[in-house]
Order: sequence, then structure tokens, then C-alpha cells
Amino acid sequence: MNVLVTGNKGYIGSKLARLLLQRGYKVTGLDTNYYRGCEFEKFGYRLAKQINRDVREVTKEDLKDIDAVIHLAALSNDPLCDFDAELTYEINFRATVKLARLAKEKGIRRFIYASSCSLYGIAGEDAVMEDSPLAPVTAYAISKVKSEEALSPMADKDFSPVFLRAATAYGIAPMLRCDLVVNNLVGWAVTTGKIRIMSDGTPWRPTVHVEDLGRAYIAALESPIEVVHNQAFNVGQNRENYRIRDMADVVKRIVPGCEVEYTYEHGADSRTYRVSFDKISSKLKGFSPEWDVEKGVRQLYEAFKAHGLTLEEFTGNKYIRLNQLKRLVDQKSVDATLLWKVKPRAN
Repeated sequence: MNVLVTGNKGYIGSKLARLLLQRGYKVTGLDTNYYRGCEFEKFGYRLAKQINRDVREVTKEDLKDIDAVIHLAALSNDPLCDFDAELTYEINFRATVKLARLAKEKGIRRFIYASSCSLYGIAGEDAVMEDSPLAPVTAYAISKVKSEEALSPMADKDFSPVFLRAATAYGIAPMLRCDLVVNNLVGWAVTTGKIRIMSDGTPWRPTVHVEDLGRAYIAALESPIEVVHNQAFNVGQNRENYRIRDMADVVKRIVPGCEVEYTYEHGADSRTYRVSFDKISSKLKGFSPEWDVEKGVRQLYEAFKAHGLTLEEFTGNKYIRLNQLKRLVDQKSVDATLLWKVKPRAN
């Protein structure tokens, strides 16, 4: 089976592609290459084909000989999407619908969409399930809701979308991100000795290791169609819901000589959601998580030490997605809509 992974040169995609290849799949990647030169570790694998294209410009020809689509490509977190809300909808929503329509026209039945638990927004203390009310509060989360709402009516016997609502990812991948909460807390601890919490630390967040998240995509790909057809699955584990301050306590236990520091830069964070993962654990039999936050923090700590991560590198453009896009805009490498003026060479 030849699987198209959009956003394969991103944080999740760089890990997922490796897992798919190890599983024996052919992998075709499609990526606009915003983060060329931002690698944390070498990819160490070769794809069947790499398409260097913005997802907004995808063509039916790009889908030739593709058997399934895993659609990850997007502006990928709340601060990045707040950079330009309308652009977020253009990339995350309208391009998603276009890709799905092209896939359906090409007879590609399996379409796995990278949704997010962030669409639950302000959910309080009770654990939310897939049929709980959605309360998106950011452009990123709204784009995920709109995409699910547009793709679901497209489902029929020949087109089967699946919506994987991922918890907040963490852990090491070839295209590391340090703008994700666990990775960020460990990065501050390693580079400064201070675990910086920029709110009051009380909001709940569900978490999932990037490798376990990749396994969830593979489980959805390999499950019988009737088990997953046109359904949403929260991706994570019930025991991996944490308050942000509790994540910081895990980091403090593992990284020697560090202290928690509250900066309150973002004030009180209204986004708080605990998530139930009962459905995925009962219905996706191939999904068997192997990580928890403590194990992931140890992985991050050891990797950051071995890499020699510096504060300048940690807070620069290499691992912070918004910083890198601002850099491309400032350099006039991309225009105001984030389309390349001159496309970079593939790497």
C-alpha cells in the first residue's frame, strides 16, 4: 500500500513516515518545506516519492498511485494560527476540503485526518468524549472543527474519512518542536535551570507521545473500514491527562537542579480540557501506547543533553514554528500568504 503523508517533514509526519516504512508501507510525502534546516536528528530513511508542494496547490496528479491519505499538513498550533486567522482557515480548512475532494475523485477510500483535542476548548473538569460539545476558542481549533464538519458529509461507501483528535504531543522526532508544552518545559529546564510556566499552571491538557500518536494513525489505517468509518477518535490515554503544573513537577523530578518558575506571561489560560480515551482503547485494537509523560521527559532530557541544546537554539527559529515562519516572511522567502517566492531545493 502506498500512503500519502501530507506534512511529512513536520514534527508528527517525520516520525510517522519512519513508523510506516518500518511497517512495510510505501510512503509518498507532500510538504512545502517551511522547516528545511530545522532538523533535530537525521531522517535516516528514503521515501518512495517526495512531492515538494504547498497543500493549497495539491493536484489530482499528486494522488496518482496513492492508496490512502494521512493528512497532517497544517499551520500547527494556536500561536502559529493566531499569526493570521484567515490564512489559518485557508490552509487548515479549505485546503483540507480540496484535498479530500481530489482523493474521493481519485477513488482513494481511506482518508485519515489529523484533528485535535484542542477543539474541546473550555471543557472544565469532566472528561470529554467524542460526542461531547465542542468549544473551540482559537483559530487553530476552529479550523479543525470546520474541517471535520465539511469532511463528514462526504463519507459514503467509496470514501471513508477518520478523524484522529490528538492530545498534545511530546517526545523526540526528527523535526523536533519545542513549542509544545512538555517539550517546552524540559527545554527551559535543561537550558536555564528554570521550568517556565507562562500561566497559573492550572489548566488540564491531555498528552500523547509522538511515537504513540504515529501508532494511532497506523491502527486507524489498518482497522476494518466499518470500525472507523466517518468516526472521531480521541488519541491518548486516560492516565495521561495532567494539569500543566503537574507536568512541571515531573520535569523537576527528572532534570537535576531545576526549579519551577511562574511568569504569568499569558495570564490565566481559559483553555482547559480533560479527555476520555475509552473509545480508542476499546475500538482500535492496534493502538497500544508505550509511553507516558515521565518516560517521555527522560527521553527529552537525555536527547537535549546529548545534543548540547543551548538557550539560543531552544528559543530561536529552529524548533519554534512561529519563529521560523516569521523568519521566512522577514527574509521575503515567502509572501504574505506564506507561499514561496522561490521554492527551496528539496533536502
